[in-house]
Amino acid sequence: MSGEPGDSPNSDEPGPRANPTGDGLQTSASGRQILDSGGFSPPGPTKSSGRVFLNLVSVVCLLYVFLVGINCLSGGIKGLGGGVMDEWLSQGLNPMLGLLVGILATTLVQSSSVTTSLIVGFVASGQVEVADAIPMIMGANIGTTVTNTIASLAHAKRSGEFERAFAAATCHDFFNFLAVVTLLPAELITQKLFGKGFLEMGSHWLASQITAGSGTKVKSPIKGAFKAGKGFVEHTLIEPFTAGYDLVIGNPALETSVRLNATSTLLAVAGLLIIFGSLSLIVKVMRKLVMSRLENYVNRFLGSGGPVGIIVGMVLTVMVQSSSITTSVLVPLAGAGLVTLVQVFPITLGANIGTTITALLASAAVTGDKALAARQIALVHLGFNLCGIAIWYVPPFMRRAPLGLATGLAKFASKSRGWAVFYVVLVFYGLPAGIFFLSKAIFG
Repeated sequence: MSGEPGDSPNSDEPGPRANPTGDGLQTSASGRQILDSGGFSPPGPTKSSGRVFLNLVSVVCLLYVFLVGINCLSGGIKGLGGGVMDEWLSQGLNPMLGLLVGILATTLVQSSSVTTSLIVGFVASGQVEVADAIPMIMGANIGTTVTNTIASLAHAKRSGEFERAFAAATCHDFFNFLAVVTLLPAELITQKLFGKGFLEMGSHWLASQITAGSGTKVKSPIKGAFKAGKGFVEHTLIEPFTAGYDLVIGNPALETSVRLNATSTLLAVAGLLIIFGSLSLIVKVMRKLVMSRLENYVNRFLGSGGPVGIIVGMVLTVMVQSSSITTSVLVPLAGAGLVTLVQVFPITLGANIGTTITALLASAAVTGDKALAARQIALVHLGFNLCGIAIWYVPPFMRRAPLGLATGLAKFASKSRGWAVFYVVLVFYGLPAGIFFLSKAIFG
């Protein structure tokens, strides 16, 4: 599974390809040139310091816009009161359906950062309780793995390369599956025994330590800036055109129709658009800053051991604001035989931790009586990943399970590539959507 590049001259997967010019360089599967020693060739001329500074300023500005979007979303949903969000999310979402919602939402938008930020907004608005949001957070963790699994399919034409790449991608899948299978039942059992699940209790205690008490009035200029941004969107861009208007969904003559305040509705929609747009731009700018050296950094630190790999994955994910980018970079490296599955695994776990920073930032922008709940659900995301690592990585014999499952599936899929496509479509789209809509049709 961790075969070296170019094991035999007759293999259908030659690994890195020698440069015919004889300059001591090879080409990896991702198109990067590497030295004969295995290290990447030095990057080209570095960007000017002025351009780097401009990109950093852009990231700060976009981060502010993103947090303004969170405020707009939570404010808009709160203004809708007992409207559509209450009907669709708060009612009838048992833990299994909540888990499926998290998976579907993340696979459709291709970003767990977006999904968890939206969940923080729902909790901050009071439309979703923390206990109901916990399965959604777990589902988002599963859904985010689809990107690098799809990326591994690009190697399908070469058997040995595909097997290594698919195993590197699906070890992330199986870790998240096993973490949910372990921790969701534990959360539900402790919830039945003590009234609150262990993740809910732990996150509540920690959130209460970092959130000002209800009797304390702290005037934060940063939070004031977020409110000012939300006020500009609501009172300057939306309210002049929607004041006094309502949106009616359904037949007004029927009791089942829903009447929504137009300003609150458009404020929530504006929040969604701002979140999507700003996160997309943040990822693009961060990729400009670090993507040219990302493979080099990963290759340099891979041999330093598991804990260092976790830290590298966490730092890189925080830098690019996307766990999908970090894990997807590993796929061509594994396919080329430059890294082993054992080296890839801890970096994916670090990416899981790093991606929680988005929800934590989103919760920091929430003020009012729901600020504690918003911080709590963001900390649940972090706690879930840390507990998963403690169970499925720290004990050496436990980490064999996700690695063994990934290796076995990759060997099977390499013999019939159609099964790999079937796995992605069924696990991440077909099965969650089928169960969700079937359950809603049967039980309402």
